[in-house]
Amino acid sequence: MQVTPLACYILLVCLCMDSCRNEAGALPRTRSRRMQRRGLGRGSSAGHRLRRQPRMELLDPAVPGIPLINIDDSVMGVFDSLIGLGEHESSYSVLPGKKGQCSANGMVMYDKAVWSPKPCITCLCSRGEVICDTTLCHPLNCPHTITPAGECCPVCSDTGSSLDSSIISLDDISELSGDSPEPTDLDNTNALPSARPQPGKDELLGIEVIEIKEDHKKDEKKRKRKGRRNRQKHKGHRRGKRPDTKNRPAGELQYESDEDDGPFRIPSNFPIPIPPMEAPPLPSGCSTSDTTVSCINAKLTQIPPISDPDLTSLDLTGNSITTISDEAFNGIPNLEWIDLSKNNITSPGIGPKAFKILKKLKRLYLDGNMLVHIPSELPSTLEEIKINDNHLHTIDEDGLKDLKNLVTLELEGNQLSEANVSPLAFNPLKSLCYLRLGRNKFRIIPQGLPATLEELYLENNQIEEVSEICFNHTRNINVIGLKHNKLEEHRIAPLAWINQENLESIDLSYNKLYHVPSYLPKSLLHLVLIGNQIERIPGYVFGHMKPGLEYLYLSFNKLTDDGIDPVSFFGAYHTLRELFLDHNELKSVPFGIDEMRKLRFLRLNNNKIRTVPPERICRTRISHDDHDTSEEEEDSEDSRLEHVHLENNYINTRKLSPHSFSCIRSYCSVVLKPQKTK
Repeated sequence: MQVTPLACYILLVCLCMDSCRNEAGALPRTRSRRMQRRGLGRGSSAGHRLRRQPRMELLDPAVPGIPLINIDDSVMGVFDSLIGLGEHESSYSVLPGKKGQCSANGMVMYDKAVWSPKPCITCLCSRGEVICDTTLCHPLNCPHTITPAGECCPVCSDTGSSLDSSIISLDDISELSGDSPEPTDLDNTNALPSARPQPGKDELLGIEVIEIKEDHKKDEKKRKRKGRRNRQKHKGHRRGKRPDTKNRPAGELQYESDEDDGPFRIPSNFPIPIPPMEAPPLPSGCSTSDTTVSCINAKLTQIPPISDPDLTSLDLTGNSITTISDEAFNGIPNLEWIDLSKNNITSPGIGPKAFKILKKLKRLYLDGNMLVHIPSELPSTLEEIKINDNHLHTIDEDGLKDLKNLVTLELEGNQLSEANVSPLAFNPLKSLCYLRLGRNKFRIIPQGLPATLEELYLENNQIEEVSEICFNHTRNINVIGLKHNKLEEHRIAPLAWINQENLESIDLSYNKLYHVPSYLPKSLLHLVLIGNQIERIPGYVFGHMKPGLEYLYLSFNKLTDDGIDPVSFFGAYHTLRELFLDHNELKSVPFGIDEMRKLRFLRLNNNKIRTVPPERICRTRISHDDHDTSEEEEDSEDSRLEHVHLENNYINTRKLSPHSFSCIRSYCSVVLKPQKTK
């Protein structure tokens, strides 16, 4: 009987101990269920929706959290994972009975306050109890993973080294943790924001953190700024302040949740690039090929906006463009060739710096516009400029400045004359070789021509005189074109060009010449005198030339048999290759042609010739053998003649001697039909 009371006492003590154990274990399970009902046990994804994640314990440091956009002067925070709230309780001392406040590192935390004492760990003050949890990470399907510096979750090793600079999709971002001050920041903070639950439609997105009230002390703002600077040092944490929508960095974009939980920002260490601005498409009628854009006759009224640094050629011929702005070529700075011919561009419509950006421009064509002066600020790289058929009426001494590389300049069809072109206008052109000033109003050769000039064309002007000083400084000139002017032979000074050593071609067609001019350049090879009123070729007029004249064109003149002397071609017998005497008044083949051993092309058509003696074109040599006193041998030396034109004369082809063309290898080269009749 004495054993029974003792056994009852022992049994009672055991029951009390079991009861205490059950109560102690019930608290974590109750807390875990409470947190699950609030939705805090769900991890947040990087997309617009939240996903339920599998439970994981003590993983690597987390990706920084994403602060929500403020609503009604409060701040909302998203915390990655609080699934294990009942599993990992803090050892912080709890202060029950003081409105649910907690104590952490000597600091008082309000009820619902959230902070991060260590990287990748988030704590919550709930009714006087401190509950902490670590961040959950998305499982990876790759053989090798690494955890980048300052990050909480591992990544695949092939992309982990470039997380900060590479672009990842939203679905690849697993969990984003909340942001709170470091433990060192807690010492500098006296007042922490409180939070209240923010329920969603189906799931609870996060915890709303109320902003600090305006009536706090002024020094709290200073401490807050200091804490913000400290947080910036840690790349693994995002700022918890209200995002500034006005001064948002380019790497931060804003989205809205499908669950109507408010917008959020992507962290800056996962930049979402802004897509490049695409250039507007080319207008209809334009085409592109390699490095060229062609908009010929495309009905454009302005230069199309093109952005292509690789473009080198732009053809805008035949449109209705009137202006060229300073920014017209900003998107195509590497152009080398521009053709703006046949538009309606005016001088006031061209910006002063329209072409300045084109540092590689070599060719500029502005033919057929309405320009009154040469555009300013042209690139010094230009090698060719064409401004034909405009309304240019002046070129001052600065009109062509800085164009030291210009080789070709064409200004035909304008209103230029010696009165409005400065003698210093061509001074800057240190490389000019080719100059066209035709169809203007010059009466004399322009002064101040560049010393480098090789070809000069002044056709269709009103030039009446060639003075002795015209070409004093152009020692390299090779070609001079003066057709369709008003020149007479006595208005050409004897020393105008006779001493030129490189002048090989002169075109004096359609002037008022009555004789072949004397004192022609010694180096002359090519002389064109078509369409004058020439009646005579003076004797020895070509005798001073070295090496000798090769091409002589005297078509459409008034030459007669008396106007050609036996020595008229002296000096050209051994050099002349082409001789044009067609459309004159010759009645016979001129003397001396049979002496021209290099002659290949002879035109005598459209004259009044009636017969062709054997010796006039093909020379016949008769030699005597000293041993045979009575035998004569007819030796006909071959000629180089390839074409002979004698049509439209009065030749009776049936009466022609068989030896008239014996030196010509092929009779097909002799044109005799048709002939005129009385």
